[in-house]
Amino acid sequence: MGKYSKLAEDIIKNVGGKENIIDLKHCITRLRFNLKDESIANDDILKNMDGVITIMKSMGQYMVVIGEHVPHVYTEVCEKIGMKPYGGQEGEEAKEKKSSLFNRVLNVVMGGMGPCLNMICASGIVKGVTTLLTVSGIIKPEDGIYLLLTAIGDAIFFYLPLMLGQNVAKKLEMDPFLGFLIGAIMCYPAINGVDINLFGHVFNATYTGSFLPVVFMIAAAAPLERFFKKYVPDLVSNFIVPVLVLIIVIPIGFVLIGPVANLIGVGINYGMNSLIEVSPLIAGTLLAGFYQVFVLFGVSGVLYMFPFMDLMQGIPSQLMAYTYFACFAQIGVVLAIYLKTKDKKLKSIALPAFISGIFGVTEPAIYGVTLPRIKMFVVSCIGSATAGIVVYFANIMMYTYAGMGVIGLLGLLNPKGPEILPLVIATVVPFVFSFVVAYLTYKDDEVEAKIETKVDGKVEKTGKETVFAPIKGEVAPLKESADAAFACEALGKGIVIKAEEGKVVAPFDGVVRTLFPTKHAIGIASDNGCEMLIHVGYNTVQLEGKYFESFVTQGDTVKKGDLLVSFDINQIKEEGYSIETPVVITNTDNYLDIIETKNKSVEAGEELLTVIH
Repeated sequence: MGKYSKLAEDIIKNVGGKENIIDLKHCITRLRFNLKDESIANDDILKNMDGVITIMKSMGQYMVVIGEHVPHVYTEVCEKIGMKPYGGQEGEEAKEKKSSLFNRVLNVVMGGMGPCLNMICASGIVKGVTTLLTVSGIIKPEDGIYLLLTAIGDAIFFYLPLMLGQNVAKKLEMDPFLGFLIGAIMCYPAINGVDINLFGHVFNATYTGSFLPVVFMIAAAAPLERFFKKYVPDLVSNFIVPVLVLIIVIPIGFVLIGPVANLIGVGINYGMNSLIEVSPLIAGTLLAGFYQVFVLFGVSGVLYMFPFMDLMQGIPSQLMAYTYFACFAQIGVVLAIYLKTKDKKLKSIALPAFISGIFGVTEPAIYGVTLPRIKMFVVSCIGSATAGIVVYFANIMMYTYAGMGVIGLLGLLNPKGPEILPLVIATVVPFVFSFVVAYLTYKDDEVEAKIETKVDGKVEKTGKETVFAPIKGEVAPLKESADAAFACEALGKGIVIKAEEGKVVAPFDGVVRTLFPTKHAIGIASDNGCEMLIHVGYNTVQLEGKYFESFVTQGDTVKKGDLLVSFDINQIKEEGYSIETPVVITNTDNYLDIIETKNKSVEAGEELLTVIH
């Protein structure tokens, strides 16, 4: 029986059993289940299970957060449910039986919009900067640079159906270029906003900047494409199938599908706004206060989908403004904890979480700092609610989406005449409130969610072990790593090697615990219990294994100096990636100290670290 066999059995049992699992994947810390029925999963048991950090639900996925041992647990779970690891072996039945119609729709809609968000954010920032430059008199509307900046800021909102068409087509396993073309036709200038008589029916529609119509039209086109591919000869299929799909979907889409989609969007939006108008102050306060809770339960995307669509069409949204300032409450709490705590490990997590939170990335703050200390998470929610009150009384609106955090403030500038003071107040109030309350009430002994992980084979109480360099190169302190996750030592203490040779060798006698499919990272445990992670390069996971070759598999026994992985340094550099390699002891807490080499460079096989136990 494997080390994680019992944990895997318990997880399978408490997600509803093998028969409740449709599909399973994993990322670097989480098991990502698609379940037939999430309601029968035992959330509380899973959250309190040794070896499980927490559970999350989002975008139709049921996620069990494991931590660094997730590949081992994933393999065990796959073995027990009869699924091929990393094989995407979902099966035809599973593809047809997603957890629910709602989750299928949500996955398609959010999957279509998700890849566009970075570009939408970039365009929103440019729109905000253009507003500032215009109001300050630096540029004028008649200037050429103004026209170019306006084009940069507005183009994505005008041509959004093109990108959505391509992305949604991919989600529905349809030719993405056909999806792109359908989106392009919807934006064709000659038929937008013009009365068109089609089969005696006159319609007038504008789909530039729209969201739901293209999603619905691609959803109609996908099954048609599959149908025609079955019967059209392969010799002419590549161009005849698109013709058949287009001549059916486009007329029906403009006459029926598009207008119906617009009506659905308008109806839902009207319903939401009507509820808010019953008591805007109470609604705004609750929306702001519970925003982070909505994020945790994965419903924020549904709640804000339609206000977001308004932004895409140039309609300001106060609902989006209510929730924007939540990140400032979160970082107020994190800063207070950082200043108040005496726990060095917590400090090392809180500081980078605070910095990333300033720019709107609050996951490290929530999952690493406040959520495990639930009272502090509640403080951040109350702080967010104070921002909702300010937004209501100052009548703050979001005019374009420019992301979250301080940069996102550009999206709240009114192009007709921005008012800075209300935005400053709405930023400062939740931050100061949360900081003061957290600072006055936080105590180190209040951690309410202890994370435990079972690991076989404890190290000896006294003595030392030498760890040898797995790579040749120049060495540097781990804190100088470009990767914040390593630099803050959240994954363990260690050192950085700036690789000069494309070979990774075993640093000691032991067993290969983890080998990522992309081959850029490998975990190995020594015979004495020392667990090491070797991560070649920064962001090299995006290469998806290109330029890497592995010479071992997970579970292999190795001797010091055995070749584990080779990689092409020059090709990786040409792709624009750094080849700095963090080497960390992931079970650092088991040791009294970890001493780094004093040498400025090492050869593979030379002494690198000494672990004291």
